[in-house]
Amino acid sequence: MDWDKLRVFFAVAEAGSLTRAGEVLHLSQSAVSRQITALEESLDTILFHRHARGLILTEQGELLLDTTSVISKEIEAASARIRDSEDEVFGELRVTTTTAFGTLWLAPRLSRLYEIYPNLKIDLMLEERVLDLPMRQADVAIRMKEPSQADLVRRKLMSVTMRLFGSNDYLQKNGTPQNLNELAHHRIISQNMDSPQTNAGLELTRKLFASEHESHLTVNNYFGVLQSVIHNLGIGVLPDYVEDDFSNIKRVLPEIKSSEVPVYLAYPEELRHSKRVTAFRDFVVDEVVAYRKSQKK
Repeated sequence: MDWDKLRVFFAVAEAGSLTRAGEVLHLSQSAVSRQITALEESLDTILFHRHARGLILTEQGELLLDTTSVISKEIEAASARIRDSEDEVFGELRVTTTTAFGTLWLAPRLSRLYEIYPNLKIDLMLEERVLDLPMRQADVAIRMKEPSQADLVRRKLMSVTMRLFGSNDYLQKNGTPQNLNELAHHRIISQNMDSPQTNAGLELTRKLFASEHESHLTVNNYFGVLQSVIHNLGIGVLPDYVEDDFSNIKRVLPEIKSSEVPVYLAYPEELRHSKRVTAFRDFVVDEVVAYRKSQKK
């Protein structure tokens, strides 16, 4: 089967139209159409339903897309290994982690990575869903538990606990609670208990909500909790690593905390010798070491 035709098919399936696929491939619409028609004739099947709003894959088209997706990822991996044989670190690196860790810890530090490797292109994918690294849905993952997938290189980076924080302005105006009874007079801000989060964070939130409070505010991620705390809406449940980067918030009732949550970095075994992965891994490890030192001061 002609790979050029499969490449065009993949682009059309991703774009949903001949015109947009042509723009991606730098081909005319008619050239894209001819390739799709030729592919359908060679397979003796229809791959797309033609509609006024665009193209929709047929059942046979879906089957072919599944296969070409795997092939495309394998080619990307091979291309990455070839490019990584050069001395210079460059190209795309797809990193997946949770919304909280990505927005509150990793992203604020990436400027230092780009200073070292200005030609690196990072695709930061923030979601709670665990992506399949062996299937190359991402190159590197940072997760709040040890990965269970086989054939992964993994390294524990640190442990995180969930704690209570209030903004300096809020605590100055409303007072700093010294015990749980005083905490009951403050609005508690936390993740919604139905939103994806660590078991440790969920258990701490449940314990806090078990006692009476004058007001609650729930958000579906820790970034929203942090913004609410910074804007003086109450006392929030947040990962302890925010304390290092946000000087306008302060830990409250330090004895109240969740159990420890391990943070792991992982990547596929086949990328063990990738210079991009190695550069990113070493950068993250160095940042974690610096973070740990700051916590001991």
